[in-house]
Amino acid sequence: MAGHHHHHMDPDAGDKRMFWAVVVNLGLTVAQIIGGILSGSLAMIADAIHNLSDALSLIIAFFARKIARRPADASMTFGYGRAEVVAALINYTTLIVIGLYLIYEAIMRFITPEGVDGWLVVIIAGIALIVDTATALLTYSLSKESINVRAAFVHNVADALGSIAVIVAGSLIILFGWQWIDPMVTLLIAGYILWISASEIGGVIRILMLGSPPDLDAAKVIGTIRAIDGVSDVHHLHLWQMQEHQAAIDAHLVISANRWTDADAIKRAAKGRLKQDYGVAHITLELECARHACVGADAIG
Repeated sequence: MAGHHHHHMDPDAGDKRMFWAVVVNLGLTVAQIIGGILSGSLAMIADAIHNLSDALSLIIAFFARKIARRPADASMTFGYGRAEVVAALINYTTLIVIGLYLIYEAIMRFITPEGVDGWLVVIIAGIALIVDTATALLTYSLSKESINVRAAFVHNVADALGSIAVIVAGSLIILFGWQWIDPMVTLLIAGYILWISASEIGGVIRILMLGSPPDLDAAKVIGTIRAIDGVSDVHHLHLWQMQEHQAAIDAHLVISANRWTDADAIKRAAKGRLKQDYGVAHITLELECARHACVGADAIG
Protein backbone atom coordinates (compact mmCIF):
# COMPACT_ATOMS: atom_id res chain seq x y z
CA MET A 1 0.00 0.00 0.00
CA ALA A 2 1.07 3.57 -0.64
CA GLY A 3 0.90 4.35 3.05
CA HIS A 4 3.67 1.90 3.92
CA HIS A 5 7.34 2.83 3.84
CA HIS A 6 9.42 0.73 1.47
CA HIS A 7 13.21 0.84 1.34
CA HIS A 8 13.74 0.34 -2.36
CA MET A 9 16.87 -1.28 -3.74
CA ASP A 10 18.72 0.39 -6.61
CA PRO A 11 17.06 -0.95 -9.82
CA ASP A 12 20.38 -1.79 -11.52
CA ALA A 13 21.63 -3.71 -8.46
CA GLY A 14 18.33 -5.58 -8.36
CA ASP A 15 18.60 -6.44 -12.05
CA LYS A 16 22.08 -7.89 -11.52
CA ARG A 17 20.81 -10.10 -8.70
CA MET A 18 17.97 -11.31 -10.89
CA PHE A 19 20.36 -12.04 -13.77
CA TRP A 20 22.69 -14.20 -11.68
CA ALA A 21 19.74 -15.96 -10.09
CA VAL A 22 18.55 -16.92 -13.60
CA VAL A 23 22.00 -18.18 -14.61
CA VAL A 24 22.53 -20.45 -11.60
CA ASN A 25 18.99 -21.84 -11.83
CA LEU A 26 19.32 -22.75 -15.49
CA GLY A 27 22.61 -24.51 -14.79
CA LEU A 28 21.10 -26.40 -11.88
CA THR A 29 18.07 -27.45 -13.92
CA VAL A 30 20.28 -29.16 -16.51
CA ALA A 31 22.24 -30.97 -13.77
CA GLN A 32 19.07 -32.12 -11.99
CA ILE A 33 17.38 -33.44 -15.13
CA ILE A 34 20.49 -35.45 -16.05
CA GLY A 35 20.81 -36.70 -12.47
CA GLY A 36 17.13 -37.60 -12.28
CA ILE A 37 17.30 -39.61 -15.50
CA LEU A 38 20.49 -41.42 -14.47
CA SER A 39 19.27 -42.17 -10.93
CA GLY A 40 15.69 -42.98 -11.91
CA SER A 41 14.35 -40.56 -9.27
CA LEU A 42 10.97 -39.03 -10.03
CA ALA A 43 11.37 -36.71 -7.05
CA MET A 44 14.57 -35.31 -8.53
CA ILE A 45 12.99 -34.83 -11.94
CA ALA A 46 10.06 -33.16 -10.18
CA ASP A 47 12.52 -30.89 -8.42
CA ALA A 48 14.25 -30.19 -11.74
CA ILE A 49 10.97 -29.26 -13.45
CA HIS A 50 10.14 -26.99 -10.57
CA ASN A 51 13.64 -25.50 -10.76
CA LEU A 52 13.16 -24.85 -14.47
CA SER A 53 9.98 -22.99 -13.57
CA ASP A 54 12.09 -21.03 -11.06
CA ALA A 55 14.41 -19.95 -13.86
CA LEU A 56 11.50 -19.06 -16.13
CA SER A 57 9.78 -17.17 -13.31
CA LEU A 58 12.96 -15.19 -12.69
CA ILE A 59 13.27 -14.39 -16.41
CA ILE A 60 9.66 -13.19 -16.47
CA ALA A 61 10.22 -11.20 -13.27
CA PHE A 62 13.42 -9.69 -14.70
CA PHE A 63 11.75 -8.32 -17.82
CA ALA A 64 8.59 -7.31 -15.94
CA ARG A 65 10.71 -5.17 -13.59
CA LYS A 66 12.20 -3.36 -16.58
CA ILE A 67 8.81 -2.85 -18.25
CA ALA A 68 7.26 -1.62 -14.99
CA ARG A 69 9.83 1.20 -14.75
CA ARG A 70 8.69 2.75 -18.03
CA PRO A 71 6.88 6.09 -17.54
CA ALA A 72 3.21 6.59 -18.36
CA ASP A 73 2.40 7.45 -21.97
CA ALA A 74 -0.62 8.03 -24.19
CA SER A 75 -1.34 4.31 -24.57
CA MET A 76 -0.72 3.40 -20.89
CA THR A 77 -1.82 6.46 -18.94
CA PHE A 78 -1.48 4.67 -15.58
CA GLY A 79 2.04 3.54 -16.47
CA TYR A 80 3.40 0.01 -16.83
CA GLY A 81 3.54 -1.00 -13.18
CA ARG A 82 0.99 -3.78 -13.63
CA ALA A 83 3.45 -5.68 -15.80
CA GLU A 84 4.81 -7.08 -12.54
CA VAL A 85 1.33 -8.13 -11.41
CA VAL A 86 0.73 -9.93 -14.72
CA ALA A 87 4.11 -11.64 -14.35
CA ALA A 88 3.17 -12.79 -10.86
CA LEU A 89 -0.09 -14.26 -12.18
CA ILE A 90 1.81 -16.17 -14.88
CA ASN A 91 4.28 -17.53 -12.34
CA TYR A 92 1.69 -18.67 -9.81
CA THR A 93 -0.47 -20.23 -12.54
CA THR A 94 2.58 -22.10 -13.80
CA LEU A 95 3.28 -23.38 -10.31
CA ILE A 96 -0.28 -24.71 -9.98
CA VAL A 97 -0.02 -26.55 -13.31
CA ILE A 98 3.33 -28.03 -12.26
CA GLY A 99 1.92 -29.13 -8.90
CA LEU A 100 -0.98 -30.96 -10.54
CA TYR A 101 1.35 -32.62 -13.06
CA LEU A 102 3.66 -33.86 -10.30
CA ILE A 103 0.72 -35.37 -8.42
CA TYR A 104 -0.25 -37.30 -11.55
CA GLU A 105 3.32 -38.56 -12.08
CA ALA A 106 3.67 -39.59 -8.44
CA ILE A 107 0.45 -41.62 -8.57
CA MET A 108 1.66 -43.36 -11.73
CA ARG A 109 4.98 -44.15 -10.02
CA PHE A 110 3.09 -45.78 -7.12
CA ILE A 111 1.26 -47.94 -9.66
CA THR A 112 4.46 -48.77 -11.58
CA PRO A 113 7.46 -48.56 -9.19
CA GLU A 114 10.96 -47.97 -10.57
CA GLY A 115 14.40 -48.37 -8.98
CA VAL A 116 16.18 -45.27 -7.66
CA ASP A 117 19.93 -44.66 -7.13
CA GLY A 118 19.89 -43.13 -3.65
CA TRP A 119 23.50 -41.87 -3.60
CA LEU A 120 23.20 -39.98 -6.87
CA VAL A 121 19.94 -38.46 -5.65
CA VAL A 122 21.51 -37.22 -2.41
CA ILE A 123 24.59 -35.73 -4.08
CA ILE A 124 22.73 -33.79 -6.77
CA ALA A 125 19.96 -32.72 -4.41
CA GLY A 126 22.63 -31.41 -2.02
CA ILE A 127 24.10 -29.26 -4.78
CA ALA A 128 20.59 -28.12 -5.69
CA LEU A 129 19.90 -27.07 -2.11
CA ILE A 130 22.99 -24.85 -2.08
CA VAL A 131 21.97 -23.19 -5.36
CA ASP A 132 18.33 -22.80 -4.29
CA THR A 133 19.37 -21.18 -1.03
CA ALA A 134 21.77 -18.81 -2.82
CA THR A 135 19.06 -17.83 -5.30
CA ALA A 136 16.54 -17.21 -2.53
CA LEU A 137 19.05 -14.95 -0.78
CA LEU A 138 19.64 -13.03 -4.03
CA THR A 139 15.93 -12.29 -4.44
CA TYR A 140 14.86 -11.95 -0.77
CA SER A 141 15.34 -8.18 -0.49
CA LEU A 142 13.63 -7.56 -3.82
CA SER A 143 10.66 -9.75 -2.82
CA LYS A 144 9.72 -7.30 -0.06
CA GLU A 145 8.88 -4.55 -2.53
CA SER A 146 7.50 -6.44 -5.54
CA ILE A 147 4.66 -8.93 -5.85
CA ASN A 148 6.31 -10.05 -9.07
CA VAL A 149 9.69 -10.88 -7.49
CA ARG A 150 7.90 -12.35 -4.48
CA ALA A 151 6.30 -14.91 -6.80
CA ALA A 152 9.76 -15.84 -8.10
CA PHE A 153 11.10 -15.94 -4.53
CA VAL A 154 8.31 -18.32 -3.50
CA HIS A 155 9.40 -20.56 -6.40
CA ASN A 156 12.92 -20.68 -4.95
CA VAL A 157 11.86 -21.32 -1.36
CA ALA A 158 9.59 -24.13 -2.50
CA ASP A 159 12.44 -25.59 -4.53
CA ALA A 160 14.86 -25.40 -1.58
CA LEU A 161 12.35 -27.30 0.57
CA GLY A 162 11.92 -29.75 -2.30
CA SER A 163 15.67 -30.34 -2.38
CA ILE A 164 15.66 -31.08 1.35
CA ALA A 165 12.81 -33.55 0.84
CA VAL A 166 14.70 -35.23 -2.02
CA ILE A 167 17.82 -35.56 0.17
CA VAL A 168 15.72 -37.22 2.88
CA ALA A 169 14.16 -39.55 0.30
CA GLY A 170 17.55 -40.52 -1.14
CA SER A 171 18.92 -41.19 2.36
CA LEU A 172 16.00 -43.47 3.22
CA ILE A 173 16.46 -45.36 -0.05
CA ILE A 174 20.16 -45.86 0.79
CA LEU A 175 19.49 -46.94 4.38
CA PHE A 176 16.31 -48.98 4.06
CA GLY A 177 15.66 -49.48 0.35
CA TRP A 178 12.29 -47.71 0.57
CA GLN A 179 11.66 -47.05 -3.12
CA TRP A 180 8.11 -45.89 -2.40
CA ILE A 181 9.49 -42.86 -0.56
CA ASP A 182 10.41 -41.23 -3.90
CA PRO A 183 6.83 -40.75 -5.19
CA MET A 184 5.71 -39.98 -1.63
CA VAL A 185 8.17 -37.07 -1.46
CA THR A 186 7.01 -35.99 -4.91
CA LEU A 187 3.46 -35.74 -3.56
CA LEU A 188 4.67 -33.64 -0.62
CA ILE A 189 6.54 -31.27 -2.94
CA ALA A 190 3.48 -30.96 -5.17
CA GLY A 191 1.22 -30.36 -2.18
CA TYR A 192 3.43 -27.56 -0.91
CA ILE A 193 3.62 -25.97 -4.37
CA LEU A 194 -0.19 -25.97 -4.66
CA TRP A 195 -0.68 -24.66 -1.12
CA ILE A 196 1.71 -21.72 -1.42
CA SER A 197 0.47 -20.83 -4.92
CA ALA A 198 -3.18 -20.90 -3.90
CA SER A 199 -2.47 -18.67 -0.90
CA GLU A 200 -0.62 -16.05 -2.97
CA ILE A 201 -2.51 -15.94 -6.26
CA GLY A 202 -5.65 -14.46 -4.67
CA GLY A 203 -3.94 -11.13 -3.99
CA VAL A 204 -2.67 -10.97 -7.57
CA ILE A 205 -6.13 -11.64 -9.00
CA ARG A 206 -7.60 -9.03 -6.63
CA ILE A 207 -5.35 -6.34 -8.12
CA LEU A 208 -6.10 -7.35 -11.72
CA MET A 209 -9.85 -7.42 -10.95
CA LEU A 210 -9.63 -3.84 -9.60
CA GLY A 211 -10.53 -5.05 -6.12
CA SER A 212 -10.27 -2.77 -3.11
CA PRO A 213 -6.85 -2.74 -1.42
CA PRO A 214 -7.05 -5.30 1.43
CA ASP A 215 -6.06 -2.73 4.06
CA LEU A 216 -8.59 -0.10 2.96
CA ASP A 217 -12.07 -0.35 4.48
CA ALA A 218 -14.60 1.22 2.11
CA ALA A 219 -17.05 2.00 4.94
CA LYS A 220 -14.34 3.83 6.91
CA VAL A 221 -13.27 5.79 3.83
CA ILE A 222 -16.88 6.88 3.25
CA GLY A 223 -17.20 7.83 6.92
CA THR A 224 -14.01 9.88 6.74
CA ILE A 225 -15.22 11.79 3.69
CA ARG A 226 -18.69 12.43 5.14
CA ALA A 227 -17.13 13.81 8.32
CA ILE A 228 -15.33 16.58 6.43
CA ASP A 229 -16.84 19.99 6.98
CA GLY A 230 -18.90 21.06 3.98
CA VAL A 231 -19.52 17.53 2.64
CA SER A 232 -23.14 16.42 2.91
CA ASP A 233 -22.71 13.03 1.23
CA VAL A 234 -20.51 10.85 -0.97
CA HIS A 235 -21.39 8.29 -3.63
CA HIS A 236 -19.94 6.37 -6.59
CA LEU A 237 -16.90 5.46 -4.49
CA HIS A 238 -14.26 3.29 -6.16
CA LEU A 239 -11.18 1.89 -4.42
CA TRP A 240 -8.54 -0.01 -6.35
CA GLN A 241 -4.83 -0.65 -6.76
CA MET A 242 -3.24 0.66 -9.93
CA GLN A 243 -0.29 -1.56 -9.01
CA GLU A 244 0.96 -3.31 -5.91
CA HIS A 245 2.02 -0.25 -3.90
CA GLN A 246 -0.20 2.42 -5.45
CA ALA A 247 -3.83 2.66 -4.34
CA ALA A 248 -6.42 4.99 -5.84
CA ILE A 249 -9.74 6.53 -4.81
CA ASP A 250 -12.44 7.88 -7.10
CA ALA A 251 -15.69 9.38 -5.73
CA HIS A 252 -18.42 11.97 -6.12
CA LEU A 253 -18.58 14.51 -3.28
CA VAL A 254 -21.88 16.25 -2.55
CA ILE A 255 -21.13 19.78 -1.31
CA SER A 256 -23.60 21.32 1.10
CA ALA A 257 -25.92 23.78 -0.68
CA ASN A 258 -24.74 26.79 1.30
CA ARG A 259 -21.03 25.93 0.88
CA TRP A 260 -20.65 25.75 -2.89
CA THR A 261 -18.41 28.83 -2.90
CA ASP A 262 -15.98 26.79 -0.71
CA ALA A 263 -16.10 23.73 -2.97
CA ASP A 264 -12.42 23.85 -4.00
CA ALA A 265 -11.25 24.26 -0.41
CA ILE A 266 -13.49 21.36 0.69
CA LYS A 267 -12.04 19.15 -2.05
CA ARG A 268 -8.51 20.01 -0.96
CA ALA A 269 -9.43 19.18 2.63
CA ALA A 270 -10.91 15.84 1.55
CA LYS A 271 -7.81 14.90 -0.46
CA GLY A 272 -5.52 15.92 2.38
CA ARG A 273 -7.46 13.85 4.88
CA LEU A 274 -7.48 10.77 2.64
CA LYS A 275 -3.73 11.05 2.04
CA GLN A 276 -3.07 11.49 5.74
CA ASP A 277 -5.35 8.73 7.04
CA TYR A 278 -4.93 6.12 4.31
CA GLY A 279 -1.73 7.01 2.46
CA VAL A 280 -3.51 7.19 -0.90
CA ALA A 281 -1.81 9.53 -3.36
CA HIS A 282 -4.01 9.08 -6.45
CA ILE A 283 -7.38 10.66 -5.64
CA THR A 284 -10.03 11.86 -8.10
CA LEU A 285 -13.06 13.66 -6.69
CA GLU A 286 -16.02 14.96 -8.69
CA LEU A 287 -18.01 17.70 -6.98
CA GLU A 288 -21.80 18.00 -6.95
CA CYS A 289 -23.92 20.70 -5.37
CA ALA A 290 -26.47 19.29 -2.95
CA ARG A 291 -29.26 20.97 -4.96
CA HIS A 292 -28.32 19.08 -8.13
CA ALA A 293 -26.74 15.89 -6.77
CA CYS A 294 -27.43 12.42 -8.19
CA VAL A 295 -30.64 11.01 -6.77
CA GLY A 296 -30.57 7.45 -5.38
CA ALA A 297 -26.91 6.91 -6.29
CA ASP A 298 -25.12 3.97 -4.65
CA ALA A 299 -22.43 4.84 -2.16
CA ILE A 300 -20.08 2.24 -3.65
CA GLY A 301 -19.60 1.51 -7.34
